[in-house]
Amino acid sequence: MCDEFAILRALRFAVVGHVEWVEFLRVERVPAPGEIARATDAFEEPAGGGAVAAVQRARLAGESTLLTALGDDTLGRASRERLGALGVEVQAAARVDATRRAVTFLDSDGERTITVIGRRLHADRGDELDWGRLASADGVYFTAGDAGALRAAREARVLVATPRAGDVLGDAGVELDALVYSAEDETESAMAARLEPKPSLLVATRGAAGGSYVEGEVTGEWPAAGLPGPVEDAYGCGDSFAAGLCFGLAQGLDPEAAVALAARAGATCLTGRGPYGRQLTAEDL
Repeated sequence: MCDEFAILRALRFAVVGHVEWVEFLRVERVPAPGEIARATDAFEEPAGGGAVAAVQRARLAGESTLLTALGDDTLGRASRERLGALGVEVQAAARVDATRRAVTFLDSDGERTITVIGRRLHADRGDELDWGRLASADGVYFTAGDAGALRAAREARVLVATPRAGDVLGDAGVELDALVYSAEDETESAMAARLEPKPSLLVATRGAAGGSYVEGEVTGEWPAAGLPGPVEDAYGCGDSFAAGLCFGLAQGLDPEAAVALAARAGATCLTGRGPYGRQLTAEDL
């Protein structure tokens, strides 16, 4: 590991986002209507965009905080425990609603197909969480929250978000340092095009085709990063990419270098079982 990345381990990162308790089922292919399929592997993890990004950030920076909301239930408590074991400090407001669940098919091509169950839970600025620490954070990734939560996240030196956060990105009236979206998703692409204030950096991912970015009048493209092993599944690749991007921008890397680092994070996740089987670490840099 080179010295410049060793310095980054002392930086502070946070994620404001959501958690879903996911049951993963590995199948040859997603079942057709009426078909009975046999899973060759089954496992469970607390996942979702907020959780995956928080773990990726912990593995790169040595620490990470997740501000979220969880149901006051068995899955909420299990999520706290598991994410804590993965190096994440979980600050979660308790909700009457059950912790959101999901079932994800992982097919033989490495694709993931997700069905969510229940309402997405997220932290609101009125929740008694340590919002003040966001002001001293070097980077924050935002996947879900209310307008107040997004404004608190804007106090960080670098703020990156996903269109999956919804209309709050426009309602809060804050300028993002970067918005990461899928160029293959019409809804996400449409939000990226109309969002005001316009993010300083727009990053469009295209999976195995790499992606492109726009910063002011400067545009660029990047190829997909080489895989460090055989493909396992795609779950968590996008949020690992976004976490890597925020990590790179907080270091002061230019967009070209930051997206290259992010692409490595996404590619590494693609070779692991589920979201946490393999993620980029500081030792890999």
